[in-house]
Amino acid sequence: MILDSVGVWSHAAAAILYAALAIWHVRRPLAAAERWAPAAALAITALWALLVMTRGPHDLLARLAEGGRNLGWLGYMFALQRGGGATRRVPTIPILYVAIACTIAVRSALDIAIVRPPGDPAIAGAVFSAGMLLRITVDIGALTLVHNLYTVAAPQSRWGIRLPMIALAAMWIYDLNVYTVAYLGHVWPTELLALRGVLMVALVPVFALASQRHARFTMRLSRSAAFQSLSLLAIGGYLATMAVIARLVRAIGGDYAQVATIGVVFVMSIGALLFLPSRRMQAWLRVTLAKHLFRHRYDYRAEWLRFTDTLGRPGGDAAPLDLRAVKAIADITESPGGLLLLPDEDGGLTAATRWNWPTAQVPPRAATPALARMLGEQGRILSFDEARRGTGHGTELIPGWIIAEESAWAAVPLVHVDRLVGVVLLARPWPDRTLDWEDFDLLRVAGRQVASYIAEARGQEALSDARRFDEFNRRFAFILHDIKNLVSQLSVLTRNAERHADNPAFRADMIETLRSSTARMNDLLARLSQHHQARTEEPRPTALGGIVDAVVAARGGGRDVRVVGRRDIIAAADGARLEQALCHLVQNAVDASAPGEPVLIRLAVRGADATIEVIDRGSGMSAEFIRAGLFRPFASTKPGGFGIGAFEARAIVAAMGGRLEVESHEGEGSRFTILLPLAHAAASPQRAVA
Repeated sequence: MILDSVGVWSHAAAAILYAALAIWHVRRPLAAAERWAPAAALAITALWALLVMTRGPHDLLARLAEGGRNLGWLGYMFALQRGGGATRRVPTIPILYVAIACTIAVRSALDIAIVRPPGDPAIAGAVFSAGMLLRITVDIGALTLVHNLYTVAAPQSRWGIRLPMIALAAMWIYDLNVYTVAYLGHVWPTELLALRGVLMVALVPVFALASQRHARFTMRLSRSAAFQSLSLLAIGGYLATMAVIARLVRAIGGDYAQVATIGVVFVMSIGALLFLPSRRMQAWLRVTLAKHLFRHRYDYRAEWLRFTDTLGRPGGDAAPLDLRAVKAIADITESPGGLLLLPDEDGGLTAATRWNWPTAQVPPRAATPALARMLGEQGRILSFDEARRGTGHGTELIPGWIIAEESAWAAVPLVHVDRLVGVVLLARPWPDRTLDWEDFDLLRVAGRQVASYIAEARGQEALSDARRFDEFNRRFAFILHDIKNLVSQLSVLTRNAERHADNPAFRADMIETLRSSTARMNDLLARLSQHHQARTEEPRPTALGGIVDAVVAARGGGRDVRVVGRRDIIAAADGARLEQALCHLVQNAVDASAPGEPVLIRLAVRGADATIEVIDRGSGMSAEFIRAGLFRPFASTKPGGFGIGAFEARAIVAAMGGRLEVESHEGEGSRFTILLPLAHAAASPQRAVA
């Protein structure tokens, strides 16, 4: 028959292809577990196909090899699940694998014990039905584990396991159909057994493509027991439907009964392959389950445990708090990514941290002070879809880049004691849905909890800075004591010089004393950063050209410091304090530049502000250091630096009503820009006195 030839040649092709795929997998440069587990399953599958081709599907060795094939693929799945960490958190998973393995062992033992069918038709029928039930149990259990493995995988890991899970589901669904038909009809469906080889050949490219995918496989706990129960209920409904249809086909009978049975099996198999792995189907099941079977959308106990575990995860390998805060809130609504916006000096919002949202184009000023004030005062969750329709609250305050970013879904303000400490922007989840009252309530509470964590962390940082300032003050006192001793020594030397200046021996000793004192003073200067605090004056019209000239003369230190731009600009500033701040920036630029590399000071006008740019082509700074360390005291990229200069410069400029901007790239240099309000053109300029 044609089907017999198809069965023989398809199983022969499957044996060759799976053997080749196993050999290729063994030779790949992967870790032992990643290489040997799939290779063993592929090799056993090749052996099974070979035995079916040479001895037939009903032979004892072929049936035993089929059990070995199932054990091999279950072992591969268990290795994946154990590598993802789920077996350590969910101890019942190994028990399920053991139970299915025991069922395979019992079925194999029954096949060995009953080599020849009993002569009594009743006993033979009972043995046949028992064998089919055991095979059906194995396939249902294997499909349940495939479903569990895929659903407990983290969303970013599913890409790496989707293809092998589809292939295994197809294999076991087909086997389930074969054994269900055999159980209901009490006879082996020879056509389906012959076509099984075709299916296995068709799955070879899927397994090959799956081997090319590399994704770090991480696991998380199953979403809920109810969802798993619903999946099992769906499988049971699928079997019941097949049984009813098969009974109806056999009741109708006729010449086309067998063809109709094969058609039903084929259509239902294709339907299962299309809908069971679908994310849309899974998302629809979750929404339906939450909407119709539960009073609330969320399992609050599970959500709060997960939320606090993510937010308060201890250990040195934990992610930074800002990143954990975004992830903790995003996981509540299953958002795939998020952004953390923090208040800036002017009361607006700037992007600080992003999680799994690389496509979001965030401008330097992410939100205006008006939006930040509204979020801080009202603590309202913003739905950007409502804003796009023009029906949301505060639509006119939402920046245009958020409206244009279609993946932007919601904003969760982080309010601590009526003070806004940040805002978390959430990416659109899958499936897309509308925020409801339950989302608003839970996100508002979660936002306040996250805000308390961030506020506490900022308080700890402030306390740490205060302690370091105290340590700095103590060190300063010690240095003052050394300076007092040097002054006393030089005073004695001055008095003695008046009486013994003509003595050659005294002159030699005086020179040595001066050399030693100079070396000690240079050492003290190296240990002490520039921290002179001049008296603050009200900003007044000041000529920036004179300020820059004084700084170049005082801080150039023999280095090439060039001044370009307009020297006639007059800004509202405290001259002495501005010169002090500019000294810090120029000295930092000189220190960061290579010998012979010039430092550029550019004077210009930008709108209603005067600008002083200090530009160098030195080592530059990373974006992370600029955000988290540049303007924090005692954080410095210079060996032995106190990190006070940039911190003090920004504070001085801010006190005069201006601001300090930074642009830097590692290996390319830095640009510090002081922006000050322009003074009235008729005001008389004032020269700074250093």
